[in-house]
Amino acid sequence: PEEAVAVAGGVIGGILLFVLLGITVYLLWKKFCRLFSYEKLINPVKTTNANAIFQDQANSEIQLKRTSRSRSVPFIIPPTLHGRDWIHLTNEEHVQEDSDPYMAPQAGPRSSFHSLAGAYVVGTINPDLYKFPQDKSETDFPDGNIGRLWFSIEYERESERLLVSLIKVRKLQPPADSCSPFVKIYLLPDERSYLQSKTKCKTLNPQFDENFVFQVSSKMLLQRTLKFLVYHVDKQKKHHLLGQVIFPLKNEALTEDNKLVIWRDLEKENLEPPSEYGDIQFSLSYNDYLGRLTVVVLRARGLKLQEESPAVGVYVKVSLMNHNKFIKSKKTAALLGTPNPVYNETFSFKAHQTELDTASLSLSVLQSNKGEKTLLLGRVVVGPFMYTRGKELEHWNEMISKPKELVKRWHALCHST
Repeated sequence: PEEAVAVAGGVIGGILLFVLLGITVYLLWKKFCRLFSYEKLINPVKTTNANAIFQDQANSEIQLKRTSRSRSVPFIIPPTLHGRDWIHLTNEEHVQEDSDPYMAPQAGPRSSFHSLAGAYVVGTINPDLYKFPQDKSETDFPDGNIGRLWFSIEYERESERLLVSLIKVRKLQPPADSCSPFVKIYLLPDERSYLQSKTKCKTLNPQFDENFVFQVSSKMLLQRTLKFLVYHVDKQKKHHLLGQVIFPLKNEALTEDNKLVIWRDLEKENLEPPSEYGDIQFSLSYNDYLGRLTVVVLRARGLKLQEESPAVGVYVKVSLMNHNKFIKSKKTAALLGTPNPVYNETFSFKAHQTELDTASLSLSVLQSNKGEKTLLLGRVVVGPFMYTRGKELEHWNEMISKPKELVKRWHALCHST
């Protein structure tokens, strides 16, 4: 009997221990599942709480709009795409009000955020920060402007063709009330041949959209310059030059994948006949704050070359002098075989403001032949009253009276050494 009681007690104790272990494992499993699981919300938060949240957001959005200079755009994150009714948030933005999640939205005008159901406004975006800069080339015209020309250029190296597209001209200043313009295009130094656009009748803002092709080798491309002459045809069929654009190709990276669209203001052509040894055009500028004298060598015309051949190079030497003593000189690139070279090169010299009364600039046009001595084609000196008179003195004084401004003029070359 004692053995039977002991066996029964052991069985009962084992059963109780097994039940306790089972209950403990179950409780631990429930706790573990809660830690690593989430409950999907079928319905959003209560309407009262949602309305309060949205109302607070609406108030903050309205205050933000009032304090900002430009209207902000709400930046929202949609947690679901269920269609719901809309409540007013700000003047132009809406979020959804809590309602039946399966109710179809009512027809009618909707904001741009209507499809983003359950949207929560988390911030705003200022559209002014993402605006592209405006193209002011058709609106900003300086005083004295006589017109502006747009064109594009592209070079095909395989076929050695320069593609020029004449796009448009704006704000022409004709000699008469009506204007019928056309454009002649030259590829300098060849001034004997040109390509011509169609004539646009009775317009000050002609739209051309015409394409032209020049055949030029890649070796000579950077030595060439595009020249656009804009003419007006009057009722008697006479041609009147309205302005010109000179565009050297040496400063541009011309490739087949790089089509450059460019605009330039028209310039009046120098109608005076060339002087005996030719003329040179350059700009002067003085920065009194930096103590810097800047010279932009633009172009020359009517040069008397000793020999016209592709082997002849013509360049300009710019020298800074003080008390007629040489200080420093710089040279342009040598352009081959042309009496009308176009340079467009800029040089700067250090010159203190106190030195301007004793300093001067000498610009010498030189011709270099291979294996021969360099020849002086002409020279001009600009400076104060101590060294110059006439146009050269006027150019220097105008530069000083207009600091930081480029002053451009033509000057006749002389042959004194």
